[in-house]
Amino acid sequence: MEFLVYHRDRPGSLRLREELLEEHWSYMDRYAKEMIARGPTFGDDGETLTGSVHVLDLPDPAAARAFAFDEPGYQAGAYRDVLLRRWRNTLGRTMWDFPGDRTGGKQYLVLGLGEGAAADLEVPADRDALIAYGPLLSDDGSAWLGTAALLRAPSPMTARAVLTTHRYAEIEVHDWEFGGRRS
Repeated sequence: MEFLVYHRDRPGSLRLREELLEEHWSYMDRYAKEMIARGPTFGDDGETLTGSVHVLDLPDPAAARAFAFDEPGYQAGAYRDVLLRRWRNTLGRTMWDFPGDRTGGKQYLVLGLGEGAAADLEVPADRDALIAYGPLLSDDGSAWLGTAALLRAPSPMTARAVLTTHRYAEIEVHDWEFGGRRS
């Protein structure tokens, strides 16, 4: 089962996040085989850390909750909240399999929080820009709760356009970058 976990930073927690960086990476290293995508999100300035997103393949919702809430930053109080949803990997690949350019342009996390009937279940035509894409689901997979995408786009507005805007109660667009240990 695949899950999206988005830890959103608590205001003023940057120093704590920096202190826990090695502990965070060591924790994530334990899940390397399960990772589909990972990386930090940033504010409108492109520099201020605002959160950390992880997409993983785990055995069940209990394992996903353990992953999310045992994370060192969560345990230390660095995050204000956690979005944890079952997710379906409609591209069938990881961010490491992404065929596009990793250095040019910007990358975004787009979260469409659902309302009503399911939308955007099919992969968009411009799949070359997509790093990860799929529906957000209830724990048992029976209810559509929204859509999540990691993609390359020239602007936040272009990134937002990957979703059918009027089909969502809210759409969030966050600057995002490929995560993992820095060499």
